[in-house]
Amino acid sequence: MARYVVRRLLLAIPVLIGIVLLVFVLARVIPGNPCVDALGERATPAQVQACQVRFGLAQPIYAQFVSYLGSVATGNLGNSIKFHIPVTELIVQRLPTTVELSFYALIFAIGVGVPLGIVSAYRRNSKSDVGSMMLANLGISTPVFVLGLLLAFIFAIVLKGTVFALPPGGRLSPGVSVKPLTEVWAIFGGADGVLKSVLDFISGIYTLTALITFQWNPMIDAFKHLILPAIALGTIPMAIIARITRSSLLDVTGREYVRTAHAKGLTNRMVLTRHALPNAMLPVITIIGLQIGILLSGAVLTETVFGLAGVGKSLYDAIQSRDYQVIQGFVLVIAAIFLAVNLIVDVSYAYLDPRVRLS
Repeated sequence: MARYVVRRLLLAIPVLIGIVLLVFVLARVIPGNPCVDALGERATPAQVQACQVRFGLAQPIYAQFVSYLGSVATGNLGNSIKFHIPVTELIVQRLPTTVELSFYALIFAIGVGVPLGIVSAYRRNSKSDVGSMMLANLGISTPVFVLGLLLAFIFAIVLKGTVFALPPGGRLSPGVSVKPLTEVWAIFGGADGVLKSVLDFISGIYTLTALITFQWNPMIDAFKHLILPAIALGTIPMAIIARITRSSLLDVTGREYVRTAHAKGLTNRMVLTRHALPNAMLPVITIIGLQIGILLSGAVLTETVFGLAGVGKSLYDAIQSRDYQVIQGFVLVIAAIFLAVNLIVDVSYAYLDPRVRLS
């Protein structure tokens, strides 16, 4: 198993370099000048030139790429041209929002998609099967921004004043705040460097921070603000997971060992939990890992619709302002997370199926 993990890690390195190169080139293909966007149209040529020299944009593109690779190797992702702060600091500020949103969207996708697929497979061609697949097809075909606006209209306007009303956007209600860990736990008040970045990152995940520091009212408020965007973001992965679960279970239930289990007199629940579902979950686990990439990329639209300052919204704003360093840094982080999740999925797949380790 260790050799398998090491091999996968080594294969991830050229993939990351390729992603950095592709994004590096594509960011510079976008029409416009980041320094002009940052300084304004009235900026003098001398000011624009000084800005380009400051951020290394006056060098040839190949020299810029080599310099950027060297900086990335040391953990330096550069400084934002628009915000004038290190990109790593911006990531610490914005990534927790996307991680929190993606987590709840994934919980929704798995919690709804897997049961729908199981019900649909075990009641094949029934009304439940047809209804489940219609719901899955509707989820796949509905754009995130359409579903998000529709949910916000229903739960924030139509149901306003009822117990079912939910916030249409934002992370917290006016007047509500979540105290950061460095403030709640005074022992870390003087934390600096990596420890401070880690604590700030965790503090940005409001529901987790409020839970572990017993801030119940802010936790409930933060969770309510995440319900609608999590549903909007998780609907397409939910539909895909439901269809894959159904297809995989139908394939497994027709095999001899499942029929043998039924012939032994085992109940349908025992056959499902002990024999059919563990084997059917192998492709489902792979699909779940792939959906995390969809969640991170789909967060661009979701965060824009619901006014969440996460990675997706920040990446959109960076593309609009041609902020090369932010584009490269955020895409690199998303790609690294995606590769890490795929590695976890591959390891779990290899653990469940020994044939993978031998391949």
